[in-house]
Amino acid sequence: MVKELIIDSSPLGVTIALVEDKHLVELHKEQINNNYAVGDIYLGRIKKIMPGLNAAFVDVGYEKDAFLHYFDLGPQVQSLIKLTKIKRNGSVNGTLLDNFKLEGDINKAGKISEVVSKNLVLPVQIAKEPISTKGPRLSSDLSIAGRYIVLVPFSNVISISKKIKSNTERNRLKKIIESIKPKNFGVIIRTVSEGKGVAELQKDLLDSVAKWENFIKKLPEAEPSKRVWGEMDRTSTLIRDILSTDFTNVYVNDTNLFEDIRSYVHEISPEMEKIVKLYKHKEPIFEHFGIEKQIKNSFGKTVNLAGGAYLVVEHTEALHVIDVNSGNRTASKENQEENALQVNKEAAKEIARQLRLRDMGGIVVIDFIDMHKPVNRKMLFDHLKDLMLLDRAKHTILPPSKFGLVQITRQRVRPEMNIVTSEKCPTCDGTGEIKASIVLMDDIENNLTYILQEQNEKNITLCVHPYIEAFIKKGFISLQWKWFFKFGQRIKIRSVSSYNLTEFHFLSAKDEEIKL
Repeated sequence: MVKELIIDSSPLGVTIALVEDKHLVELHKEQINNNYAVGDIYLGRIKKIMPGLNAAFVDVGYEKDAFLHYFDLGPQVQSLIKLTKIKRNGSVNGTLLDNFKLEGDINKAGKISEVVSKNLVLPVQIAKEPISTKGPRLSSDLSIAGRYIVLVPFSNVISISKKIKSNTERNRLKKIIESIKPKNFGVIIRTVSEGKGVAELQKDLLDSVAKWENFIKKLPEAEPSKRVWGEMDRTSTLIRDILSTDFTNVYVNDTNLFEDIRSYVHEISPEMEKIVKLYKHKEPIFEHFGIEKQIKNSFGKTVNLAGGAYLVVEHTEALHVIDVNSGNRTASKENQEENALQVNKEAAKEIARQLRLRDMGGIVVIDFIDMHKPVNRKMLFDHLKDLMLLDRAKHTILPPSKFGLVQITRQRVRPEMNIVTSEKCPTCDGTGEIKASIVLMDDIENNLTYILQEQNEKNITLCVHPYIEAFIKKGFISLQWKWFFKFGQRIKIRSVSSYNLTEFHFLSAKDEEIKL
């Protein structure tokens, strides 16, 4: 599989397309000055305790208070509160935790009112960005992600990704991290660290520790509800998390961003620096690589499949619903059951792509075409699970129900990617109504008066729809002749079939459009 990243930089922000075998599978947008991104750490102030929810609402500067549940406090939240008070009082210097005495873990079944109180100042990390009418979701179980490891303060536990299966490799990585990690810091070893040497892991660990030190240095002077430490921009974060030897190209259309990405790739994976390339053509980068067309085809309510079947995608506040339709696809020679299985498997492939592409999270209900044989339902279920292995978001898939429904829960940390694929009607400007045709000629004649008598233009050409041209030229004493007698010069009429019915433009003697 050939993987490429196509990065389009514009004054409004950066759009990143992940392409697999020329097929768009993920689309990410990063706006300029994007606050409340996942991973950012804010100095929050507890505004309200909600005992019934076992949660608190926290002021982090967003228009709506952020949500912090008891389970998201983290077992060592008392240590974080203690460190914050010490640092903000200026009583202890230093940024590491070598001489810091950890507090005991909080009770897993405890109450939030026993741990935090109103107006308490506490560092919190964005776990979910603001979505719909909800503010950000927070966690005070802080972590700092690197390429190969995740640094977890106030812990001494070393965890290893379950995707690393080899016991020998797991033991090797654990011994390396045990020998280099600072005291009172836990480490989560990521999947991409498999096979990496001591030098690479140590450099990544030291970079993460440096980020922690930067956060601690800012903590004493930080203002409540303000950001203390920010994650890298979305582009670098995405490259950090997904860049692998499978990638063949990373195309960027902005010189400054190209240099930044190339420097970052050189820093984390020097051998892959050469795949970062600057796009220099005049044609927009997304159009050149066929991304724009795929976006228009993929984000509508109806998504067509190659075999004639199609999906209907509906979004509600509570869940997403996807309906699979066979469309004009004819039944196979064998039987209806076989045809339904083929359509469902084809639809499952597109649905797995759509979930990643639109970043649909929460509950997703899929109405596949009914199949009566249990063996076929199990085959579809296994096929969908295999396709979803490529999805980096946490998800759970339930087997098809008796009604043929498959339910998926998928991690949602950012708002769903929603792109409007329909365009405003150029004739009615989206109103559903057009100007009365009876006054069209008055508009044209008023503009002719202005151009010929006020601007003194000569030998102009009026471009209109073919129907309007026929109307202007009809009859022995046509409208064109009447204009000749009125203005003292002949106006050329040119029909343009691509115009809408009420569209018209004037051209000068040099065939340049006259701006009105």
